Amino acid sequence: MKKEHFESAGDKAAGKVKEEVGEATDDKSLEAEGRLQQLKGKAKKVVADVKDALD
Repeated sequence: MKKEHFESAGDKAAGKVKEEVGEATDDKSLEAEGRLQQLKGKAKKVVADVKDALD
C-alpha cells in the first residue's frame, strides 16, 4: 500500500469526524469542511489507484 492510500484514508476519516461534530454542534461550516476533506480523500484514493494500475 502506498503513502497516498494512507493519506486518503486519513483525510476521509478526519473529514467524517469534522462532519459529524459539525452536525452535532449545528456548525454548518465545519460540516462543509468535513465533506470537502472527505472528497479530497476520495480523490487521493483515485489517484493512488491509478498510479498502482500503471505500476
